[in-house]
Amino acid sequence: MSELKNQISQFIDTNAKVYQDISLAIHAKPEVSDFEYFASQTLSEQLKKEGFEIELPAAGHRTGFAATYKSNKPGPTVVFLAEYDALAGLGHGCGHNVFGATSSLAGAALKSVVDQIGGEVRVYGTPGEEGGQNGSAKGSFVKKGYLKDVDFALCVHPGSGPEDGLSTRNYACAPVDIEFWGKPAHAAGCPQDGINALDAQILTYAAIGVLRQQLTDRIRIHGVIVDGGTAPNVIPEYTKAKYYIRAADIDTLHELYEKVENIVKGSALQTGCTSSMKLYQNLVENMVLTPSLDAIYEKYITELGNTVKHVEDVVMPGSSDVGNISQVVPTIQPHISITDVQIAGHSQDMVNASCSQKAMDAIVKGAKALAFTALELFENPEELAKVKEDHTWHVEHQKEN
Repeated sequence: MSELKNQISQFIDTNAKVYQDISLAIHAKPEVSDFEYFASQTLSEQLKKEGFEIELPAAGHRTGFAATYKSNKPGPTVVFLAEYDALAGLGHGCGHNVFGATSSLAGAALKSVVDQIGGEVRVYGTPGEEGGQNGSAKGSFVKKGYLKDVDFALCVHPGSGPEDGLSTRNYACAPVDIEFWGKPAHAAGCPQDGINALDAQILTYAAIGVLRQQLTDRIRIHGVIVDGGTAPNVIPEYTKAKYYIRAADIDTLHELYEKVENIVKGSALQTGCTSSMKLYQNLVENMVLTPSLDAIYEKYITELGNTVKHVEDVVMPGSSDVGNISQVVPTIQPHISITDVQIAGHSQDMVNASCSQKAMDAIVKGAKALAFTALELFENPEELAKVKEDHTWHVEHQKEN
């Protein structure tokens, strides 16, 4: 083990309990998107103690933060991405209490040696990965320029199986509200005087179902009507539905978005309603893989004793705003096991696993593997250049995969 790698390992071993206790505290106090006050404050305060400069709030998110440490020597800039939001009504069923602590510890560990090699270390606290009010904050970090001078981004997600996994592709997603406004009237006494906003919503739902016949398996659309009116004897004046419009690449998503938008306009025209279709949070972009960066991480997590399961390169179900980061810089989000048996994600079993001893051990191993990965690229500019070339190729060819 190199001297700097040894120093990182010792830092993590020495400070692990601090970050494990933070993870358990966040687990005990779950907070949903835009309300992660305790988690963001606790993690950012610890990073401030480690010597980082803290921006809180950040990127237009009251529970987002940017922790930065820049050495006096020139070098690359890495950002460790931290998540810490919980699932409404469930708690930490996706393990983000582990996620945030792992990235923060990795950042602190690399910061402890960066003055010797040069460069800049950042930890971005990115709220609302699960979506919701002001959700998918990584999109805001990209739009507001927080990634413009970053060379690569790292994070590791708690996994729900007994083996680890590398980064996988997923869907880009546009979370939208579709609303119609009509005119109320007594449904029996004077229906001719009404304009039915529920009719428009049902026409939209049906037309999206018809549209599916002409869509490939790289596309998913699903939604629910959340407000369909107030009483059966009143023609609905207002209705609202929420949809996830998903595609395997961002260009296809934009094309699909326009098709759904035209359906909404057509439904309004047929019924005489007025309509609106708009994003209710950040658009989530698909994950662009950088296999050469995953390979470096795999080397180190395997060295630490974990087994990595390789899966077929297909688009996995679901979406994550880590995709927004991966569109602009080389990014990885592998999975690290926190359970000895296969369990369901977003479940009570996952809530329990996220505060288990294996989850606490995963914070240590995950932080080491992330910090070692960053150290290798800081020390080898030619290798970093190859990683960037690999990323550029995958961005340019994402629609073909």
